[in-house]
Amino acid sequence: QVQLAESGGGLAQAGGSLRLSCAASGRTDTIYAMGWFRQAPGKEREFVARIKWTTSDSEAGIVLYGDSVKGRFTTARDNAKDTVYLQMDSLKPEDTAVYSCTVRKTATGRYDTWGQGTQVTVTS
Repeated sequence: QVQLAESGGGLAQAGGSLRLSCAASGRTDTIYAMGWFRQAPGKEREFVARIKWTTSDSEAGIVLYGDSVKGRFTTARDNAKDTVYLQMDSLKPEDTAVYSCTVRKTATGRYDTWGQGTQVTVTS
């Protein structure tokens, strides 16, 4: 089993920055990729970013971003800490949502383990 613990989030002004962390524990050797999703009130869950869970230097840069955050958010992994970060810059009020990290065990499998979620609120 994999456990995920998120931290970070909170309140920011438009144009500001926040950083989220997601620490994985347990059977981290079974993780293929970690993803970030967000859900705003009354809206469907939205894909934010995905990073491949690997210690291979050649694959470490394999990251995908959702169109709405591309160029503003970056995600990276600290291999030593089994932690993935989501750096959110140039925040907009529409980035307000509950952000959750999640993992999947294969390239085509579903995300089946989720963190508790953390609130991000951006004011104009």
